Amino acid sequence: MVLAMGTLAVRAQYATTPYSRVGYGILNDNASGIQRSMGGVGIAMQNGRQVNVMNPASYACVDSLTFLWDVGLDLSNAWSKENSEHGYNFAGGLDYITSQFRIAKGLGGSFGLLPYSDVGYSYAVDLDNGVEARVGDGGLTKLYLGLGYSPVKGLSLGVNVGYLFGSITNSSLVIASSTTLFEREMQVRDYDVNAGIQYAFNVTPKDRIVLGATYTPRKRFHGHTWGVYYDESNDVKADTISYESMKDTHEQAESYGAGISYNHADRLLVEADFLYQPWSKAKYTKIEGFEGTSTTLGNRWKAAVGVAYTPSLRGPYFKRMSYRAGAFYNHDYLNIRGNNVRDYGLSIGFTFPAPSSKTLINLGFEWRHRYSSPSLYIKEDYLNITLSVNFNELWFWKNKIR
Repeated sequence: MVLAMGTLAVRAQYATTPYSRVGYGILNDNASGIQRSMGGVGIAMQNGRQVNVMNPASYACVDSLTFLWDVGLDLSNAWSKENSEHGYNFAGGLDYITSQFRIAKGLGGSFGLLPYSDVGYSYAVDLDNGVEARVGDGGLTKLYLGLGYSPVKGLSLGVNVGYLFGSITNSSLVIASSTTLFEREMQVRDYDVNAGIQYAFNVTPKDRIVLGATYTPRKRFHGHTWGVYYDESNDVKADTISYESMKDTHEQAESYGAGISYNHADRLLVEADFLYQPWSKAKYTKIEGFEGTSTTLGNRWKAAVGVAYTPSLRGPYFKRMSYRAGAFYNHDYLNIRGNNVRDYGLSIGFTFPAPSSKTLINLGFEWRHRYSSPSLYIKEDYLNITLSVNFNELWFWKNKIR
């Protein structure tokens, strides 16, 4: 097999990998630029000046005088290896846009646009009398609106309701004595719901513990799947076959998340998260004649830890910067011929306060290694650079008339 991947998208295609050919592609966990710099934690993160979509309960703690915008850009370089063959790809673009605002005392809201999954690959397979080219692109995007409410001191509840949309195309072009094209199409138009809870308490006046949990119910996907077939030798025009509703054939798995964080004097934050998604119990029906028996979904789980440190809340500029680091291990839901896809990585990041403003500029670097086990097909190493800007404006502040 010769690897020749290369994709540049308007929205960052984080998944320029042949592994994204399986299922719905590479899933995204709604992590912001700051959170990705900390290994992707956020379930127990509670900060009134940062947007945290990973747990909607956090919206209840929004600063009462501010309106937040968080915009993230992503650049990714990947190096892959299969046997003695090497591949290289580059991807980049807009990753997400989110916002957070106060509605009333103890009640906050959020809305935005997030990537749900990404598909992107291009490679060729040598045949006895020709070549097969396989190409995939697309992904699913989520437009969401969320609310977070604190009924009593320390306890916060939240929910995100989203509209899920997008298309995924997987193509196989066989060029031999004639040309044959197979295409697998998936188009999703659906809703999405996830809920969260956080409980915060002080151990000492400067030391605070936050416990967090999230849940997404198992539900049917709404949309359609179909196949496209074209055989040049028989002069057969492109024909659409197996056009089916996803309602009874495809499902989204449940998702369970738990996290704990420790905050000291708003200068040191340490968090650990765990996520579990039983995709093996969710329906995934193959398109007859287009997907082999090797296409299955497995259970996904992810563990992550992260730390953030700000030397001083006031004083010289470099002491007011925040320094972040994290690590994660992800046992993915992708399964190829009985082999699970896995990845792990390390991340670091820096937060630069904007002069004379509460706006924060976040620059993060992440190294990620992806592989399959127990049989190794392709090894991939990623260097991801994330730039995000957290606009924090005093929209509701009234100047005094003197």
